[in-house]
Amino acid sequence: MPLIDALIPSAASNGAGVMIIILIGAAGSGKTTIGELLAKALGWEFVDADSFHPPANIEKMGKGLPLDDEDRNAWLEKLSDLIADRIRKRDSAVLACSALKQLYRDRLAAGRAEVRFVYLKGDYELFRQRLADRQDHFFGPDLLSNQFDLLEEPEGVPVVEAVDNPSDLVVQIRQALGV
Repeated sequence: MPLIDALIPSAASNGAGVMIIILIGAAGSGKTTIGELLAKALGWEFVDADSFHPPANIEKMGKGLPLDDEDRNAWLEKLSDLIADRIRKRDSAVLACSALKQLYRDRLAAGRAEVRFVYLKGDYELFRQRLADRQDHFFGPDLLSNQFDLLEEPEGVPVVEAVDNPSDLVVQIRQALGV
């Protein structure tokens, strides 16, 4: 086994045999695209946190209004419950979720070693262009500045630059997490 592999915790070495990988970052970072590819490569289910927003949140964002912490509370609770359920069922998954603040990440992880974050980092203008090119999504480019304002860059988690080819990013993430 290469030395680097011995230093990277894997799903099997975290004591639970299950891993929930949460891809975090601002809108336009590629969380969904990369998450779907990563989940397929691992044979795990992909879950998009956007599908757990209540209708009021989707409506608010669709009007170009940013969510606040109160808007996110029920959404984060649903996601935390989903993560707990997946771990209880010993069912690994990849979750795409902005989780912009450390408080949100703490709520999602809830001290569970099975939860691993990967930060998809990138440039505001690149993400804005991606959002402008996106069709039929409730989150428009006008909301991106709010996300960059809220973003608390995580510490102690793998960081990948969200500018490379998505397949290359999947390889980077797998190497970083040992999966």
